[in-house]
Amino acid sequence: MNDEDSRYEAVRSRDGRFDGVFFFAVETTGIYCRPSCPAVTPKRHNVRFFATAAAAQGSGFRACRRCRPDAVPGSAEWNVRADVVGRAVRLIADGVVDREGVAGLAARLGYSARQVQRQLTTELGAGPVALARAQRAHTARVLLRTTDLPVTEIAFASGFASVRQFNDTVREVYAATPTEVRATAPRGRTAHRAAPGAGIPLRLAHRGPYQAADVFDQLAREAVPGVEEVTGAPGARTYRRTLRLPYGTGIAAVRERTRSPRTRTGTRPGGWLEARLHLTDPRDLTTAVQRLRRLFDLDADPYAVDERLGADPRLAPLVAARPGLRSPGAVDPLEPAVRALAGRRGAGELVRRYGKPLDAPHGGLTHLFPEPAALAGAAPGGPLGALAAALADGTVGLDPGADRQRAEEALLALPGMDPDTVATLRVRALGDPDVTPPGTGVPDDWRPWRSYAVRHLSVAGEPVR
Repeated sequence: MNDEDSRYEAVRSRDGRFDGVFFFAVETTGIYCRPSCPAVTPKRHNVRFFATAAAAQGSGFRACRRCRPDAVPGSAEWNVRADVVGRAVRLIADGVVDREGVAGLAARLGYSARQVQRQLTTELGAGPVALARAQRAHTARVLLRTTDLPVTEIAFASGFASVRQFNDTVREVYAATPTEVRATAPRGRTAHRAAPGAGIPLRLAHRGPYQAADVFDQLAREAVPGVEEVTGAPGARTYRRTLRLPYGTGIAAVRERTRSPRTRTGTRPGGWLEARLHLTDPRDLTTAVQRLRRLFDLDADPYAVDERLGADPRLAPLVAARPGLRSPGAVDPLEPAVRALAGRRGAGELVRRYGKPLDAPHGGLTHLFPEPAALAGAAPGGPLGALAAALADGTVGLDPGADRQRAEEALLALPGMDPDTVATLRVRALGDPDVTPPGTGVPDDWRPWRSYAVRHLSVAGEPVR
Protein backbone atom coordinates (compact mmCIF):
# COMPACT_ATOMS: atom_id res chain seq x y z
CA MET A 1 0.00 0.00 0.00
CA ASN A 2 2.09 2.90 -1.30
CA ASP A 3 -0.55 5.50 -2.10
CA GLU A 4 -0.85 7.87 0.86
CA ASP A 5 -4.57 8.43 0.39
CA SER A 6 -5.10 4.66 0.57
CA ARG A 7 -2.97 4.54 3.68
CA TYR A 8 -5.07 7.25 5.27
CA GLU A 9 -8.21 5.25 4.52
CA ALA A 10 -6.62 2.30 6.33
CA VAL A 11 -5.94 4.58 9.31
CA ARG A 12 -9.45 6.00 9.26
CA SER A 13 -10.96 2.49 9.25
CA ARG A 14 -8.44 1.28 11.87
CA ASP A 15 -7.49 -1.59 9.58
CA GLY A 16 -5.26 -3.97 11.53
CA ARG A 17 -4.20 -5.75 8.34
CA PHE A 18 -1.65 -2.99 7.80
CA ASP A 19 -0.13 -2.94 11.29
CA GLY A 20 3.61 -3.16 10.71
CA VAL A 21 3.26 -2.59 6.97
CA PHE A 22 3.49 1.15 7.58
CA PHE A 23 3.26 3.65 10.44
CA PHE A 24 1.65 7.06 10.64
CA ALA A 25 2.60 10.06 12.72
CA VAL A 26 0.60 13.11 13.79
CA GLU A 27 2.49 16.38 13.51
CA THR A 28 0.28 18.21 16.03
CA THR A 29 0.92 15.67 18.81
CA GLY A 30 4.40 14.41 17.92
CA ILE A 31 3.21 10.80 18.24
CA TYR A 32 3.42 7.89 15.78
CA CYS A 33 0.98 4.96 15.72
CA ARG A 34 0.01 1.74 14.01
CA PRO A 35 -2.89 1.96 11.50
CA SER A 36 -5.32 0.24 13.89
CA CYS A 37 -4.74 2.70 16.75
CA PRO A 38 -8.08 3.26 18.57
CA ALA A 39 -7.41 6.97 19.14
CA VAL A 40 -9.43 9.63 17.34
CA THR A 41 -8.44 9.73 13.67
CA PRO A 42 -6.28 12.80 12.98
CA LYS A 43 -6.94 15.16 10.10
CA ARG A 44 -5.31 14.16 6.84
CA HIS A 45 -3.11 17.26 6.55
CA ASN A 46 -1.56 16.53 9.97
CA VAL A 47 -0.53 12.98 9.09
CA ARG A 48 2.83 11.70 7.85
CA PHE A 49 3.57 8.10 6.82
CA PHE A 50 6.68 6.03 7.46
CA ALA A 51 7.90 2.62 6.32
CA THR A 52 9.39 1.77 9.72
CA ALA A 53 9.12 2.73 13.38
CA ALA A 54 12.78 3.74 13.21
CA ALA A 55 12.04 6.28 10.48
CA ALA A 56 9.25 7.81 12.58
CA GLN A 57 11.52 7.98 15.61
CA GLY A 58 14.29 9.50 13.50
CA SER A 59 11.90 12.28 12.49
CA GLY A 60 11.29 13.15 16.14
CA PHE A 61 8.04 11.29 16.82
CA ARG A 62 7.50 9.21 19.95
CA ALA A 63 5.58 5.96 20.25
CA CYS A 64 1.88 6.03 21.10
CA ARG A 65 1.17 4.67 24.57
CA ARG A 66 -2.22 3.28 23.56
CA CYS A 67 -1.35 1.17 20.51
CA ARG A 68 2.39 0.56 21.18
CA PRO A 69 3.35 0.62 17.49
CA ASP A 70 6.85 -0.71 18.17
CA ALA A 71 5.35 -4.03 19.31
CA VAL A 72 3.53 -4.96 16.09
CA PRO A 73 4.74 -7.78 13.81
CA GLY A 74 7.37 -6.74 11.31
CA SER A 75 6.44 -6.18 7.69
CA ALA A 76 6.17 -9.49 5.85
CA GLU A 77 7.83 -7.80 2.87
CA TRP A 78 11.27 -8.41 4.39
CA ASN A 79 10.66 -12.15 4.57
CA VAL A 80 9.64 -12.29 0.91
CA ARG A 81 12.38 -10.13 -0.52
CA ALA A 82 15.73 -11.68 -1.38
CA ASP A 83 17.55 -8.41 -2.13
CA VAL A 84 20.07 -6.68 0.11
CA VAL A 85 17.45 -4.59 1.93
CA GLY A 86 15.35 -7.61 2.88
CA ARG A 87 18.45 -9.55 3.95
CA ALA A 88 19.73 -6.59 5.97
CA VAL A 89 16.44 -6.15 7.84
CA ARG A 90 16.41 -9.84 8.78
CA LEU A 91 19.99 -9.66 10.06
CA ILE A 92 19.33 -6.49 12.05
CA ALA A 93 16.32 -8.19 13.64
CA ASP A 94 18.61 -11.06 14.64
CA GLY A 95 20.85 -8.59 16.50
CA VAL A 96 23.81 -8.53 14.12
CA VAL A 97 24.34 -4.75 14.34
CA ASP A 98 24.35 -4.90 18.15
CA ARG A 99 26.92 -7.70 18.14
CA GLU A 100 29.07 -6.89 15.10
CA GLY A 101 28.31 -3.29 14.21
CA VAL A 102 27.44 -1.90 10.78
CA ALA A 103 30.75 -3.17 9.41
CA GLY A 104 29.81 -6.72 10.43
CA LEU A 105 26.38 -6.35 8.83
CA ALA A 106 27.92 -5.08 5.59
CA ALA A 107 30.48 -7.89 5.53
CA ARG A 108 27.74 -10.52 5.86
CA LEU A 109 25.84 -8.91 2.99
CA GLY A 110 28.91 -8.55 0.76
CA TYR A 111 28.50 -4.78 0.39
CA SER A 112 30.30 -1.76 1.77
CA ALA A 113 28.90 -0.08 4.87
CA ARG A 114 28.17 3.02 2.78
CA GLN A 115 26.15 1.03 0.23
CA VAL A 116 24.10 -0.64 2.96
CA GLN A 117 23.45 2.70 4.65
CA ARG A 118 22.34 4.29 1.38
CA GLN A 119 20.00 1.47 0.33
CA LEU A 120 18.31 1.16 3.72
CA THR A 121 17.87 4.91 4.09
CA THR A 122 16.45 5.24 0.59
CA GLU A 123 13.85 2.48 1.05
CA LEU A 124 13.09 2.58 4.77
CA GLY A 125 13.88 6.13 5.80
CA ALA A 126 16.37 4.87 8.36
CA GLY A 127 19.84 3.34 8.28
CA PRO A 128 21.07 0.22 10.09
CA VAL A 129 22.00 2.08 13.29
CA ALA A 130 18.56 3.70 13.53
CA LEU A 131 16.79 0.39 12.85
CA ALA A 132 18.87 -1.35 15.51
CA ARG A 133 18.24 1.54 17.93
CA ALA A 134 14.47 1.21 17.51
CA GLN A 135 14.76 -2.50 18.21
CA ARG A 136 16.89 -1.87 21.31
CA ALA A 137 14.26 0.56 22.61
CA HIS A 138 11.56 -2.07 22.21
CA THR A 139 13.69 -4.70 23.98
CA ALA A 140 14.32 -2.24 26.81
CA ARG A 141 10.60 -1.60 27.22
CA VAL A 142 9.88 -5.34 27.40
CA LEU A 143 12.55 -5.88 30.06
CA LEU A 144 11.45 -2.85 32.07
CA ARG A 145 7.83 -3.97 32.11
CA THR A 146 8.35 -7.70 32.67
CA THR A 147 11.46 -8.16 34.84
CA ASP A 148 13.00 -6.83 38.04
CA LEU A 149 16.44 -6.51 36.47
CA PRO A 150 18.23 -3.35 37.59
CA VAL A 151 17.97 -0.54 35.07
CA THR A 152 21.73 -0.58 34.50
CA GLU A 153 21.63 -4.27 33.54
CA ILE A 154 18.68 -3.66 31.22
CA ALA A 155 20.61 -0.92 29.45
CA PHE A 156 23.39 -3.28 28.40
CA ALA A 157 21.10 -6.30 27.95
CA SER A 158 19.12 -4.27 25.40
CA GLY A 159 22.27 -3.60 23.39
CA PHE A 160 23.00 -0.01 24.41
CA ALA A 161 26.64 1.06 24.72
CA SER A 162 26.04 3.19 27.81
CA VAL A 163 23.44 3.94 30.44
CA ARG A 164 23.25 7.52 29.24
CA GLN A 165 22.47 6.39 25.69
CA PHE A 166 19.83 4.04 27.10
CA ASN A 167 18.18 6.78 29.19
CA ASP A 168 18.19 9.29 26.34
CA THR A 169 16.70 6.81 23.85
CA VAL A 170 13.93 5.63 26.16
CA ARG A 171 12.93 9.21 26.96
CA GLU A 172 12.97 10.15 23.28
CA VAL A 173 11.00 7.13 22.04
CA TYR A 174 8.49 6.76 24.87
CA ALA A 175 8.41 10.29 26.37
CA ALA A 176 9.11 8.73 29.76
CA THR A 177 12.08 7.80 31.89
CA PRO A 178 12.95 4.10 32.30
CA THR A 179 11.49 4.22 35.81
CA GLU A 180 8.24 5.66 34.46
CA VAL A 181 8.08 3.00 31.74
CA ARG A 182 8.50 0.31 34.39
CA ALA A 183 5.68 1.84 36.42
CA THR A 184 3.25 1.36 33.49
CA ALA A 185 3.51 -2.45 33.64
CA PRO A 186 0.05 -4.07 33.94
CA ARG A 187 -0.69 -5.20 37.49
CA GLY A 188 -1.24 -8.77 36.35
CA ARG A 189 2.35 -9.00 35.19
CA THR A 190 3.99 -8.06 38.45
CA ALA A 191 3.36 -11.29 40.36
CA HIS A 192 5.95 -13.32 38.48
CA ARG A 193 8.63 -10.82 39.42
CA ALA A 194 8.51 -12.05 43.00
CA ALA A 195 9.39 -15.60 41.89
CA PRO A 196 13.06 -15.98 40.97
CA GLY A 197 13.67 -17.95 37.80
CA ALA A 198 10.18 -17.37 36.44
CA GLY A 199 11.60 -16.11 33.16
CA ILE A 200 10.55 -13.26 30.90
CA PRO A 201 6.88 -13.37 29.80
CA LEU A 202 6.23 -12.25 26.24
CA ARG A 203 3.44 -11.89 23.74
CA LEU A 204 4.64 -12.86 20.27
CA ALA A 205 2.31 -10.85 18.06
CA HIS A 206 1.04 -11.93 14.64
CA ARG A 207 -1.24 -10.33 12.10
CA GLY A 208 -4.45 -11.86 10.86
CA PRO A 209 -5.69 -15.40 11.55
CA TYR A 210 -3.22 -18.00 12.79
CA GLN A 211 -3.71 -21.76 12.53
CA ALA A 212 -1.91 -22.62 15.75
CA ALA A 213 -3.14 -26.22 15.84
CA ASP A 214 -1.44 -27.11 12.55
CA VAL A 215 1.83 -25.47 13.63
CA PHE A 216 1.85 -27.28 16.98
CA ASP A 217 0.92 -30.56 15.25
CA GLN A 218 3.97 -30.23 13.02
CA LEU A 219 6.29 -29.24 15.86
CA ALA A 220 5.07 -32.22 17.91
CA ARG A 221 5.73 -34.63 15.02
CA GLU A 222 9.21 -33.26 14.44
CA ALA A 223 10.33 -32.63 18.04
CA VAL A 224 13.91 -33.83 18.54
CA PRO A 225 14.17 -35.59 21.93
CA GLY A 226 16.26 -33.71 24.46
CA VAL A 227 15.98 -30.42 22.56
CA GLU A 228 12.22 -30.03 22.03
CA GLU A 229 9.01 -31.27 23.59
CA VAL A 230 5.28 -30.59 23.21
CA THR A 231 3.09 -31.22 26.24
CA GLY A 232 -0.59 -30.80 27.03
CA ALA A 233 -3.85 -31.58 25.25
CA PRO A 234 -4.60 -30.22 21.74
CA GLY A 235 -5.81 -26.65 22.00
CA ALA A 236 -3.81 -26.03 25.17
CA ARG A 237 -0.37 -27.38 24.32
CA THR A 238 3.00 -25.93 25.25
CA TYR A 239 6.04 -26.16 23.01
CA ARG A 240 9.33 -26.04 24.90
CA ARG A 241 12.87 -26.09 23.57
CA THR A 242 16.46 -25.22 24.30
CA LEU A 243 18.21 -22.39 22.48
CA ARG A 244 21.89 -21.90 21.68
CA LEU A 245 22.36 -18.13 21.56
CA PRO A 246 25.25 -15.70 20.91
CA TYR A 247 25.89 -14.87 24.58
CA GLY A 248 24.53 -17.92 26.37
CA THR A 249 21.69 -20.42 26.37
CA GLY A 250 17.95 -20.27 26.78
CA ILE A 251 14.79 -22.25 27.43
CA ALA A 252 11.70 -21.11 25.53
CA ALA A 253 8.10 -22.09 26.19
CA VAL A 254 5.32 -21.10 23.77
CA ARG A 255 1.66 -21.80 24.46
CA GLU A 256 -0.87 -22.79 21.84
CA ARG A 257 -3.57 -20.18 21.30
CA THR A 258 -6.52 -21.29 19.20
CA ARG A 259 -8.41 -18.00 18.91
CA SER A 260 -7.29 -14.43 18.36
CA PRO A 261 -8.69 -11.78 20.72
CA ARG A 262 -11.51 -9.61 19.45
CA THR A 263 -11.04 -5.89 19.10
CA ARG A 264 -13.57 -3.28 20.17
CA THR A 265 -15.11 -3.47 16.70
CA GLY A 266 -15.54 -7.24 16.99
CA THR A 267 -12.95 -8.12 14.34
CA ARG A 268 -9.79 -10.15 14.77
CA PRO A 269 -6.97 -8.32 12.94
CA GLY A 270 -4.33 -10.35 14.75
CA GLY A 271 -3.34 -11.84 18.05
CA TRP A 272 -0.38 -13.36 19.80
CA LEU A 273 1.19 -16.48 21.25
CA GLU A 274 2.07 -16.42 24.93
CA ALA A 275 5.74 -17.21 25.52
CA ARG A 276 8.23 -17.31 28.36
CA LEU A 277 12.00 -17.16 28.03
CA HIS A 278 14.65 -18.25 30.53
CA LEU A 279 18.00 -16.78 29.46
CA THR A 280 21.44 -17.15 31.00
CA ASP A 281 22.28 -13.74 29.52
CA PRO A 282 19.54 -11.11 28.96
CA ARG A 283 21.47 -9.69 26.00
CA ASP A 284 20.11 -12.64 24.02
CA LEU A 285 16.47 -11.54 24.36
CA THR A 286 16.15 -9.88 20.93
CA THR A 287 17.84 -12.77 19.13
CA ALA A 288 15.79 -15.40 20.97
CA VAL A 289 12.52 -13.62 20.16
CA GLN A 290 13.37 -13.28 16.47
CA ARG A 291 14.28 -16.95 16.21
CA LEU A 292 10.99 -17.96 17.78
CA ARG A 293 9.18 -15.65 15.39
CA ARG A 294 10.87 -17.39 12.45
CA LEU A 295 10.06 -20.81 13.84
CA PHE A 296 6.36 -19.96 14.24
CA ASP A 297 6.25 -17.83 11.05
CA LEU A 298 4.74 -14.92 12.96
CA ASP A 299 5.75 -12.16 10.53
CA ALA A 300 3.84 -13.63 7.59
CA ASP A 301 1.06 -11.67 5.88
CA PRO A 302 -1.90 -14.09 5.77
CA TYR A 303 -4.06 -11.54 3.98
CA ALA A 304 -1.73 -11.42 0.97
CA VAL A 305 -1.15 -15.19 1.00
CA ASP A 306 -4.82 -16.12 1.28
CA GLU A 307 -5.89 -13.59 -1.34
CA ARG A 308 -3.50 -14.99 -3.95
CA LEU A 309 -3.94 -18.70 -3.19
CA GLY A 310 -7.67 -18.38 -2.55
CA ALA A 311 -8.16 -17.25 -6.15
CA ASP A 312 -7.04 -20.68 -7.41
CA PRO A 313 -9.93 -23.18 -7.82
CA ARG A 314 -7.91 -26.06 -6.40
CA LEU A 315 -6.63 -24.17 -3.36
CA ALA A 316 -9.72 -22.04 -2.64
CA PRO A 317 -11.50 -24.61 -0.42
CA LEU A 318 -8.26 -25.37 1.43
CA VAL A 319 -7.63 -21.69 2.15
CA ALA A 320 -11.23 -21.22 3.27
CA ALA A 321 -10.86 -24.16 5.66
CA ARG A 322 -7.56 -22.95 7.12
CA PRO A 323 -7.18 -19.18 6.75
CA GLY A 324 -3.83 -17.93 7.97
CA LEU A 325 -2.03 -21.28 7.64
CA ARG A 326 1.66 -20.77 8.38
CA SER A 327 4.88 -22.28 7.05
CA PRO A 328 7.09 -22.95 10.10
CA GLY A 329 10.79 -22.14 9.96
CA ALA A 330 13.66 -23.06 12.28
CA VAL A 331 15.66 -21.53 15.12
CA ASP A 332 18.83 -23.33 13.98
CA PRO A 333 19.45 -23.97 10.26
CA LEU A 334 21.19 -27.26 11.02
CA GLU A 335 18.11 -28.78 12.70
CA PRO A 336 15.90 -29.25 9.62
CA ALA A 337 18.93 -30.57 7.71
CA VAL A 338 19.66 -33.19 10.36
CA ARG A 339 16.00 -34.25 10.51
CA ALA A 340 15.89 -34.53 6.71
CA LEU A 341 19.14 -36.50 6.46
CA ALA A 342 19.09 -38.58 9.65
CA GLY A 343 15.41 -38.66 10.60
CA ARG A 344 13.93 -37.64 13.94
CA ARG A 345 15.35 -40.61 15.84
CA GLY A 346 18.75 -40.20 14.25
CA ALA A 347 18.69 -36.52 15.18
CA GLY A 348 17.92 -37.47 18.78
CA GLU A 349 20.88 -39.84 18.85
CA LEU A 350 23.18 -37.14 17.48
CA VAL A 351 21.92 -34.76 20.17
CA ARG A 352 22.78 -37.29 22.89
CA ARG A 353 26.25 -37.90 21.46
CA TYR A 354 27.27 -34.41 20.31
CA GLY A 355 24.93 -31.90 21.93
CA LYS A 356 26.04 -29.92 24.97
CA PRO A 357 24.19 -31.12 28.10
CA LEU A 358 22.31 -28.53 30.13
CA ASP A 359 23.62 -27.84 33.61
CA ALA A 360 20.28 -29.12 34.90
CA PRO A 361 17.50 -30.82 32.87
CA HIS A 362 14.25 -28.89 32.37
CA GLY A 363 11.60 -31.57 32.12
CA GLY A 364 12.39 -33.50 28.96
CA LEU A 365 14.91 -30.89 27.80
CA THR A 366 18.45 -32.09 28.44
CA HIS A 367 20.72 -30.79 25.64
CA LEU A 368 21.43 -27.96 23.25
CA PHE A 369 21.36 -28.92 19.59
CA PRO A 370 24.92 -29.73 18.45
CA GLU A 371 27.00 -26.99 16.89
CA PRO A 372 28.07 -27.50 13.26
CA ALA A 373 31.70 -28.07 14.25
CA ALA A 374 30.66 -30.85 16.62
CA LEU A 375 28.72 -32.64 13.88
CA ALA A 376 31.33 -32.18 11.17
CA GLY A 377 33.08 -35.38 12.21
CA ALA A 378 29.90 -37.32 12.99
CA ALA A 379 29.49 -38.63 9.44
CA PRO A 380 32.70 -37.89 7.51
CA GLY A 381 32.26 -38.23 3.79
CA GLY A 382 28.47 -38.13 4.01
CA PRO A 383 26.11 -35.24 3.27
CA LEU A 384 25.49 -34.46 6.94
CA GLY A 385 29.18 -34.22 7.79
CA ALA A 386 29.85 -32.18 4.64
CA LEU A 387 27.03 -29.74 5.44
CA ALA A 388 28.10 -29.36 9.08
CA ALA A 389 31.69 -28.69 8.01
CA ALA A 390 30.54 -26.15 5.40
CA LEU A 391 28.42 -24.32 7.98
CA ALA A 392 31.28 -24.37 10.47
CA ASP A 393 33.84 -22.87 8.09
CA GLY A 394 31.43 -20.45 6.41
CA THR A 395 31.44 -22.12 2.99
CA VAL A 396 27.64 -22.29 3.25
CA GLY A 397 25.63 -19.58 4.98
CA LEU A 398 22.08 -20.24 6.17
CA ASP A 399 21.66 -17.26 8.50
CA PRO A 400 18.70 -14.87 8.11
CA GLY A 401 20.67 -12.64 5.76
CA ALA A 402 21.95 -15.36 3.45
CA ASP A 403 21.44 -14.99 -0.29
CA ARG A 404 18.94 -17.79 -0.94
CA GLN A 405 20.02 -18.55 -4.49
CA ARG A 406 23.71 -18.64 -3.63
CA ALA A 407 22.97 -20.79 -0.60
CA GLU A 408 21.10 -23.29 -2.79
CA GLU A 409 23.97 -23.47 -5.26
CA ALA A 410 26.46 -24.00 -2.44
CA LEU A 411 24.30 -26.72 -0.88
CA LEU A 412 23.91 -28.60 -4.17
CA ALA A 413 27.70 -28.54 -4.59
CA LEU A 414 28.14 -30.54 -1.37
CA PRO A 415 28.69 -34.30 -1.76
CA GLY A 416 25.52 -36.34 -1.41
CA MET A 417 23.20 -33.35 -1.00
CA ASP A 418 19.94 -33.98 -2.88
CA PRO A 419 17.47 -31.39 -4.29
CA ASP A 420 14.68 -32.44 -1.91
CA THR A 421 16.78 -31.66 1.15
CA VAL A 422 17.90 -28.36 -0.37
CA ALA A 423 14.28 -27.39 -1.01
CA THR A 424 13.46 -28.22 2.61
CA LEU A 425 16.29 -25.99 3.79
CA ARG A 426 15.14 -23.11 1.62
CA VAL A 427 11.74 -23.24 3.31
CA ARG A 428 12.73 -24.06 6.89
CA ALA A 429 16.20 -22.56 7.36
CA LEU A 430 16.04 -19.62 4.93
CA GLY A 431 12.33 -18.83 5.31
CA ASP A 432 11.74 -18.76 1.56
CA PRO A 433 7.98 -18.38 0.94
CA ASP A 434 8.18 -19.48 -2.69
CA VAL A 435 9.57 -23.04 -2.84
CA THR A 436 8.12 -26.21 -4.35
CA PRO A 437 9.38 -29.80 -4.19
CA PRO A 438 11.66 -30.67 -7.14
CA GLY A 439 9.94 -32.25 -10.10
CA THR A 440 6.45 -30.91 -9.38
CA GLY A 441 4.54 -28.75 -11.83
CA VAL A 442 3.21 -26.02 -9.57
CA PRO A 443 1.41 -23.11 -11.29
CA ASP A 444 3.18 -19.77 -11.51
CA ASP A 445 -0.09 -18.18 -10.36
CA TRP A 446 0.80 -19.37 -6.85
CA ARG A 447 3.91 -17.17 -6.75
CA PRO A 448 5.31 -15.75 -4.52
CA TRP A 449 3.58 -18.00 -1.97
CA ARG A 450 4.23 -21.48 -3.31
CA SER A 451 5.65 -22.68 0.03
CA TYR A 452 2.28 -21.89 1.59
CA ALA A 453 0.44 -23.61 -1.26
CA VAL A 454 2.48 -26.76 -0.69
CA ARG A 455 1.76 -26.48 3.03
CA HIS A 456 -1.99 -26.30 2.38
CA LEU A 457 -1.84 -29.40 0.20
CA SER A 458 0.28 -31.27 2.73
CA VAL A 459 -2.00 -30.48 5.68
CA ALA A 460 -5.03 -31.50 3.61
CA GLY A 461 -3.34 -34.75 2.62
CA GLU A 462 -3.38 -33.92 -1.09
CA PRO A 463 -0.45 -34.66 -3.42
CA VAL A 464 1.62 -31.84 -4.92
CA ARG A 465 1.64 -32.33 -8.66
